[in-house]
Amino acid sequence: MSRVRDIIHNRDLFFVEEQQTVAQAARKMADLHVGAILVLKDNQLSGVFSERDLMNRVVLACREPTNTPVGEVMTREIATVDDVATIEEAMEAMQTHNCRHLPVMRGAQVVGFLSMRDLMKYELVRKTEEWDHMRAYIGSV
Repeated sequence: MSRVRDIIHNRDLFFVEEQQTVAQAARKMADLHVGAILVLKDNQLSGVFSERDLMNRVVLACREPTNTPVGEVMTREIATVDDVATIEEAMEAMQTHNCRHLPVMRGAQVVGFLSMRDLMKYELVRKTEEWDHMRAYIGSV
């Protein structure tokens, strides 16, 4: 059974701090080619900043990105998933909480960030391998 830790192992943990500006967070997201980033305070998870937050809480609210701390406009109420959760449990959590990103926890410590894209890519690779094995088996009969 596949676990969340199987997807996130050996990954760097990218984040911004609450006091960093929205402009700094947006630049880091653009450099990493991601749509959301973890926000930490004193090495503890405090929220997630996403493109949706940027649009709704900064652009539409006419706030200045170079002066606005990301901690003022991030999403604080976030769902998380444990690193030993199954892939199916992670998908269900995203469905239930209507989100595309989940911070991955090991106890009280954030150890990763999982996206819907990560889950789809993992499942596609797994299904392709299954298909290849089935074709090889059928071809050998």
